[in-house]
This record gives sequence, structure tokens and C-alpha cells, in this order.
Amino acid sequence: MEIVVERGKTKTTGVLKWGRRRMTCALGRAGIKKAKHEGDGVTPVGGFALRRLFYRADRRPAPQTALPATAITPAMGWCDDPTSPAYNRLVRLPCPWGHEVMTRADALYDLVVVLGHNDAPPIPGAGSAIFLHVAADGYAPTEGCVALAAADLVDLLAAAGPGDVLTVKE
Repeated sequence: MEIVVERGKTKTTGVLKWGRRRMTCALGRAGIKKAKHEGDGVTPVGGFALRRLFYRADRRPAPQTALPATAITPAMGWCDDPTSPAYNRLVRLPCPWGHEVMTRADALYDLVVVLGHNDAPPIPGAGSAIFLHVAADGYAPTEGCVALAAADLVDLLAAAGPGDVLTVKE
């Protein structure tokens, strides 16, 4: 399945397209750019494989998808520290390096798809935790991820499978 993200009406919103579907998505606070660096707020340009789904089983049932899916536990984090050997990887908490906590208090990571950005192998400082996840109210900007309304993400997950790629265009 071809999934394409293009700029929208503002630098922090876009249009995600797959099949005949068109939906609004949130983008990074710094917009879309080719060069990505840790902490810059950029949604990177490129084609990124849909690696796997993580979901909050304590908040919702597992959505239908052919992607590998794992329930998020309180012991899960994602390393965003370029000095760590675990950079841009799932880590077990507590973790001595800088990281995101996957059990966020808000709903943004209730459904989170890991995108294949800077992961084969990770280059320190080239960006981490680039996900497809649930959008905040009003499609507020992300830190570099692509975010959809929860219902739109559930629909996309039902059609997605291994080998699918999300392409962000400049």
C-alpha cells in the first residue's frame, strides 16, 4: 500500500493519502525538511517502512492490523540520547540514558507505529522516535512525527501490513 504525506495549508499540517482516502495530519513544529537532527522538530523527507505497532491495552483493544503489534507496558521507553548505544531503540525502564516514556499521560501514544527512520543502523544525532501516532487536539505540531486522528489511524492500520512504506514529500 502506498501512503504519502504532503504539505498542507500550514508548515505543521499535512495531508496523508492512501488509496482514495485523504486525511489531515500533524507534522513537526519545524515543518518538513530533508536534513533531520535530534531535537530539531523536523518531520524528515523520505520513505519509511511501517515497522511495528505499539498500543495501550489498558486504554483500548488492539486494533485490527497485519503489522506486528505489542501492548505497551510501563517498563517501555524509547531512547533519544545520541550518546547511548541504544539510541533510537526501544529500551526497558528505568533507563540511564535520555528517553521517552511510552506510557504517556495523554493519548498520543495510545496507538504508535514505529517508522523506519534512522534505524538501519541508527546514526547518533540523526533523529530518533519518528513515529506515526495519534494527533493532539487541533492537530497541534509534533516533535517530528506524523500524527492522525485516532479514527483515521485505526482505519489506516486495518489496511496496513509488513512492507508498507510511508513517504513524506517535500
